[in-house]
Amino acid sequence: MLKGIKKNMRLFKKIAVVCLWLLWGCCQLPTAFAAVRLPGIIGSHMVLQQQKQVKLWGWANPYEKVRVTTSWDHAIYKTEGNRDAYWEIRIQTPAAGGPYVIEVQGDNTLLLEDVLIGEVWLCAGQSNMEMCGNWGLQDIKKELPRAKHPKMRFFYIPKRTAPTAQQQIEGHWEVCDSNSLKSFSAVAYFFGKRLHEQLDRPVGLIEAAWGGTAAEVWTPDSVINGDALLKAVAGRIQPSGMCPYIPGSAYHAMIAPITRFAIKGTIWYQGENNTETALTYRPLFTSMIASWRQAWGYDFPFYYVQIAPFRYKKENSGALLREAQAHAASWPNTGMVVTMDLVTDVQNVHPGNKHDVGYRLANWALGNTYHLNGVVYRNPVMKHADFRGNQARITIANAAHGLMMKGMATDNFEIAGNDRVFHPAEAELKGNSILVWNEAVKHPQAVRYAFHDTSLATVFSKEGLPLVPFRTDDWPLNIAE
Repeated sequence: MLKGIKKNMRLFKKIAVVCLWLLWGCCQLPTAFAAVRLPGIIGSHMVLQQQKQVKLWGWANPYEKVRVTTSWDHAIYKTEGNRDAYWEIRIQTPAAGGPYVIEVQGDNTLLLEDVLIGEVWLCAGQSNMEMCGNWGLQDIKKELPRAKHPKMRFFYIPKRTAPTAQQQIEGHWEVCDSNSLKSFSAVAYFFGKRLHEQLDRPVGLIEAAWGGTAAEVWTPDSVINGDALLKAVAGRIQPSGMCPYIPGSAYHAMIAPITRFAIKGTIWYQGENNTETALTYRPLFTSMIASWRQAWGYDFPFYYVQIAPFRYKKENSGALLREAQAHAASWPNTGMVVTMDLVTDVQNVHPGNKHDVGYRLANWALGNTYHLNGVVYRNPVMKHADFRGNQARITIANAAHGLMMKGMATDNFEIAGNDRVFHPAEAELKGNSILVWNEAVKHPQAVRYAFHDTSLATVFSKEGLPLVPFRTDDWPLNIAE
């Protein structure tokens, strides 16, 4: 009997050893056989930029062989994980089309299905970009019953901050339908829908928006800290509500992780939270644009929305911010949408009309980026001013077919002499120029149009685009309490 007990004990020990080895092996499976991983931005249902060498990247065991196969041409691309367990590869995309499949193979295999090739745009900013159907927008409510666009795709970047640039990002691509549209940017949707309809190509939209944010948090901190003026102004930003305020914090977590992902361009709607520092917004904004382009490695188009009329707490802050935005439009490959005719309530910082904002942004892309004929996208803008006698003649660019007035146009014009005291002015349209005068001003020196926080558009091109607000002077204008 003793021999039987010893025999059973030896058998039990052998079984225990085998079980331990099996358990250890199972614990190793995630690293040994599931090592190839991808960032959230790369996945099924995504859109890749057409006819471009795009990057795919991820993580694997050091020196693990990685192979990528694309179904549109059955090409095989090979690389391996480096000592930091990172891998990256460039693949050539065809003309717009799909759906396709991409296979990523290492010790494990990842299959990316329903991949489209088309146009990819980043849609960023603060609350007016973030606004969606869940905010109760009537534009989207009307759109939901017909919002089934299988070749439009959304990628929503969740709100995050980080002290340094991140590589990974959460999220997944979704097909545009009445359900996914409810929580996606309305401006981005209307922009993408028009591109999709006019170009007849798949469109991928990436939303990175956070209401109440200043431009500083979307700009790399190295850029802010490397400029004495920008650093000093950023130091004046105070914590407010549920919004980050540290320079670079949103950029590091929401923009930096996707800078390897090829985009065609960016649309941007922000500025309301920089009105109190409007005088330095132009160098800040153009520095932000330059830093993003540097991170991607090419000068993609950047189209943005001029903030809408609103009664700000500090007088002149909105007008000066709009002026800074207008000046920034001289930056290469940028374009600005004017919204001064799309507002019904100057007490609401969130105008409800997002359809026309998206439409106008899309027209900038269609005309300036894709070079479609017949698309009117440039707003009329002051070219120069001549002062003769008791009149000023303002010449307007981008008004080849002339100008027109709507409403009480003269309410928006002011004129001043050497005393710098502005008076309401009369105005008369003459082709693509405007005559401005006031009998009390014998020798005018300056003219302003719609240069108040709550000014609404009254002068338009014959095509219906509002004149960009302007002033011919550069006299000091303080932001008053």
